[in-house]
Amino acid sequence: MNRLLTAPLLALLLTLHLPAAGQTPAPPAAWTNHRRVLPDKLRELPVGLSLWHTPNPNYPEPNPAQPGGFVWKHSTVVRADVADLTIVECGSFIWYNEAGWQQNMRETPAEFAELFGCPGGQLRQGQVYTFPKNYRYADSSRGLYGGDALWYILARDQQGRLYKGYGLLETEATVRPTAAP
Repeated sequence: MNRLLTAPLLALLLTLHLPAAGQTPAPPAAWTNHRRVLPDKLRELPVGLSLWHTPNPNYPEPNPAQPGGFVWKHSTVVRADVADLTIVECGSFIWYNEAGWQQNMRETPAEFAELFGCPGGQLRQGQVYTFPKNYRYADSSRGLYGGDALWYILARDQQGRLYKGYGLLETEATVRPTAAP
């Protein structure tokens, strides 16, 4: 009798945990240990890059290119501190609700090189590289919402050691009046 109950129960459990044919399984959670501040990908790696955003905090302003739209204008800057480094990955996590950090975007080394003006994705120690127009856009139909973006960069030195750099960008939902010229 136990055996008869076990097989149907096992089949039911498997159907509950496996995606149906043609469905893609959900991506793994980016931040599984909510007692720790950093997403999993960034934990336990040594810091070897400085990464920051300016202005920070960042406020939306009307987007003249899109009536009714908004833009958060900021630049992102990185510097290799420990050695010359080669980019492995660049991306961001976002936090805009109670779920916490969620993977937002990932850039390849080639995309990083283009965005940051960094030939071949090679960071020279002490040199600053800038993504000058790292903008966020929204239209008025979605409404303005604030949130935080945790940008990160992973890079290797010539010995193959992996380093991280990360910087928090506070994006706010309040439009601030511009100063008169």
